[in-house]
Amino acid sequence: MSNNLKYLEKQVEQLKDDGVYRELPINEGPCDNRISLDGKEVVNLSSNNYLGLATHPEVEQAAIDAVKNYGAGTGSVRTIVGNQAPLEALEILLAKFKREEAVTVFQSGLNCNIGAIQAIVNKGDLIISDELNHASIIDGVRLSRADKAIYKHSDMDNLEEILKERRDDYNNVLIITDGVFSMDGDLAKLPEIVKLAKKYNCLTYVDDAHGSGVLGENGRGTVDHFGLHGQVDFIIGTLSKAIGVIGGYVASKKVVKQWLLHRGRPLLFSTALPPAAIGAIIKSVELLMSSTEYTDKLWDNAKYFKAKLNTLGFDIGHSETPITPVMVGKEDLTMKFSKRLLEEGVFVSAIVFPTVPKGTGRLRCMISAAHTKDDLDFAIDKIQEVGKELGII
Repeated sequence: MSNNLKYLEKQVEQLKDDGVYRELPINEGPCDNRISLDGKEVVNLSSNNYLGLATHPEVEQAAIDAVKNYGAGTGSVRTIVGNQAPLEALEILLAKFKREEAVTVFQSGLNCNIGAIQAIVNKGDLIISDELNHASIIDGVRLSRADKAIYKHSDMDNLEEILKERRDDYNNVLIITDGVFSMDGDLAKLPEIVKLAKKYNCLTYVDDAHGSGVLGENGRGTVDHFGLHGQVDFIIGTLSKAIGVIGGYVASKKVVKQWLLHRGRPLLFSTALPPAAIGAIIKSVELLMSSTEYTDKLWDNAKYFKAKLNTLGFDIGHSETPITPVMVGKEDLTMKFSKRLLEEGVFVSAIVFPTVPKGTGRLRCMISAAHTKDDLDFAIDKIQEVGKELGII
C-alpha cells in the first residue's frame, strides 16, 4: 500500500475499534419482502420499495418492452440526443400525477438536490435549511453561491427569528425542508413553513423523497397531504423508493423547468435515464394513479408493526409514516442489534453517526406493502427476542 494512503487505513481501523465498521451484504435476488442475503433467506426491513412495485410483473414487463423499442441506453445527455420520447411522456404524466404545472426528471433524487439548488439561487440570496435535512440537500446547499442559515428541526419560532433578522439583507430567500424526515419518519410542518414564506416573501423547497407514493391521495405526497398545491415553489421527488425504479424529479412552475434544462448541471453533464427505467417508472405511476390498494396495504402494515413494537416497550420515536425507528442509543450496541437480527433471519439496517447524531443510534425499519403479516410477525418476534437478550427492553 502506498504510504500516502496510510491515513485511510488508520481511519478504517478506527471504525473497527468503534464497532461501526460494516461489510456490505450481497442481495442475490430481487428486492422484495424476503430476500437472499449471502445465501440466507431473511425478512427484508431495510428497503425503500414501499409499495412493492420494484417486482411488480407489469413494471418488469414495461422495462423489457422499453429496451426493445428504445435500446439499453440513451447515449447522451438530454440536451443533445438523450431526450427520448418516453422521457417527455414521463414528465407529462408526473406533472398530472403531482397536480403541478411541470416536472423535470433527473437521474436521481440526489442529482435533483445538487443540480436544482445551485441553479435557482445565487450570490446575494439566502438559503434557510432544517438541521435534519437529507445529506443531498446539505451538499446542494454547499454547491450554491448563496449564504446559508440552519434552523432547529421543525422549530417554526427559530425559523421566524432567522427571517426577522436576515430577510431584508437578501434578494431571494429559499426555505428548504424534507417533507418526511428519513431517519425519524416525522413530517415537516409544511403549512406553517408556507405561511412564513408568504409573510416574509420567500421561496419554498420540499424534498418529498419519502412522502412521494406514501402520503396524500394515491401517494401524491406531502404537498397533497396538506392541501398545498400551487403554494410550494419546488417539490422534489424520487422514483427509486415508492415508485420502485431509479431517478428523481422537480415539480414546479413551467418557468422553473425551462431554467433547469439550461442550468441544472446533472442534466447538462450526465447521460439521461435509460429507457428501461423510464418504461418501468411510467407503469408504476399509472398503477399508483389507478388504485389506492398499494398505499392502503402499506399503511395497514405500518400501523400493525408500530402497534406491536409499542406494546413490547420499544422506543419508536415520533414517526408519522411507515418509517419506524427502533431507538437504541449507543453506536456499537446498535450495530450489534442489527447483526444479531440478521443471524436470526431479519435484515434491518443500523443507523449510526454520522448519519444521525452521536448517541442516537437506531434500527430503521422500513415497512412495505409487499410484507405479509407472517413476515411482520416473524420480524417482531425476533426483534423482541434479541432486544431482551441485549437489554434494550
